[in-house]
Amino acid sequence: MLIKNATLLNPGTEPGIYDILVQNGKIARLEPELDVEDELELDVQGMFVTPGLVDAHTHLGLKADSEGPFYADHNEKKSILSPEMRAIDAIDPQSVNFQEAREAGITTCASGPGSLDVIGGQYACIKTAGTVIDDMVLDPYFAMKCALGENPKKAYETTRMGIAATLRNFLFQARAYAQEPNRKFDMKLEPMIPVIRGEKALKIHCHAPLDIVTAVRICDEFHLKFTLDHVTCGVEVLDFLQKRPEIPLLLGPSLGARGKVELHGKGFANVVKLAENRDVCLITDAPVIPLQYLPICAGLAISKGMPYEKALEAVTINPARVMGVEARVGSLAPGKDGDVVIWKDRPFVVIQEPVAVFINGERI
Repeated sequence: MLIKNATLLNPGTEPGIYDILVQNGKIARLEPELDVEDELELDVQGMFVTPGLVDAHTHLGLKADSEGPFYADHNEKKSILSPEMRAIDAIDPQSVNFQEAREAGITTCASGPGSLDVIGGQYACIKTAGTVIDDMVLDPYFAMKCALGENPKKAYETTRMGIAATLRNFLFQARAYAQEPNRKFDMKLEPMIPVIRGEKALKIHCHAPLDIVTAVRICDEFHLKFTLDHVTCGVEVLDFLQKRPEIPLLLGPSLGARGKVELHGKGFANVVKLAENRDVCLITDAPVIPLQYLPICAGLAISKGMPYEKALEAVTINPARVMGVEARVGSLAPGKDGDVVIWKDRPFVVIQEPVAVFINGERI
């Protein structure tokens, strides 16, 4: 397929009119003017084209927005430490939320455990098109979920000191297990080995300033790779975070009501402040914000002062990098997956549905 006369909005590419050749599910060529024989042509007549959008923090297919608590499979409530839980064992691609997401131009997302447990389990990176999760997975385990703050505090009737002590103790155990040459297999400790070795990130749910600082303190103690997810009240420790620009910040959900005390800093004005002088990701935490509203979140960030290009990167290449799948998704370039979204008007600043969405080169 040859997409002709596209107004391209693409990280790493100078804006302009381009032709995009998609073959065998991949981007084959991307140039200002292409002539290719025996290819189906789609002339978009100057409409806007972006990569498929990416969200690095959702619970898609694990927690639906209409089925009630019995059908929610994102929190294992039996153990405060549940690293052996794998998101791909419970993600339901038949959920209507998948259809809503892909029809809105979201083609790739993270989906994984919630924030009830201090260690919640293994987060997956998946495409939003398909019927069998094994065929949709880009990485079945790119990060280990961790949570601080109100959620585990309430669920296990503990304190923030208790949460931190539980996490530290488990990391000590995991480190000793990883260093033991003749270790006896332990189902809880085995998936922590890549975390201890810095091969997988600890994906840390933290809203309140003291939890943000505690997360950094503990990860520094153990020399871990990690991301800070939500960071709702991060502006209250803005100087602290600005000294650590290498830490990935996954910001959101910033649309909607404040459902608990530690969300008092929620809002897109604070997102813009946190994004100054660093790359960030915008996240929905779907279904907290329905995943199809990710473009609206980008638009609201732009309305509060985020540069357009930065907002585009925050829902494309930045989350792809955080999940380690930037060689396949997050931007349009030869060799990458044919995840292409066509928009009638400039996306984010105009509320709209895409004209067309392609995932792996197939129009969905």
